[in-house]
Amino acid sequence: MRDLLIEKMYEITKKPYQKFFKKGTPWNITPSELIQYNQDSLGFHLGCFLLKYNFQMQPKLEDHDVIHVLTNTSVSVPDEIPMQFFLLGNGKKSAYLFMVITIGTIFYPTQFKQFIKSYNRGKSAHRIHDLDFQKMLLVPVKTIQTTFNIK
Repeated sequence: MRDLLIEKMYEITKKPYQKFFKKGTPWNITPSELIQYNQDSLGFHLGCFLLKYNFQMQPKLEDHDVIHVLTNTSVSVPDEIPMQFFLLGNGKKSAYLFMVITIGTIFYPTQFKQFIKSYNRGKSAHRIHDLDFQKMLLVPVKTIQTTFNIK
């Protein structure tokens, strides 16, 4: 039930978040195009991620899926919350992030140690939350993870 509530909150807040808070331009690339990239590249792995979960690119929210790929995080609600803690540790601040962290902490108090571990993981990584990942689609995932200390 709590997972369903968090997913519903995401659906309600996604459109206003895209419209009012995300300033970039949509990438205009499909998962089918991404899987044509070299197999070690971020683009290929992003395409595989999108196809695995039967997702389409969400305009102006593409970076979110890239973070899933780079941190090797699934799309389940219990995994989304630690990823947001990772981003907080990495320096990101957004209304969505604080909403997920607050609700996640309330709904999953037994996972708090995991959340702190994810926060520290984000803190030890070099700042990634504001990179232009579209320009990095040809770069190997392992290179990005090593360069930015994403463990």
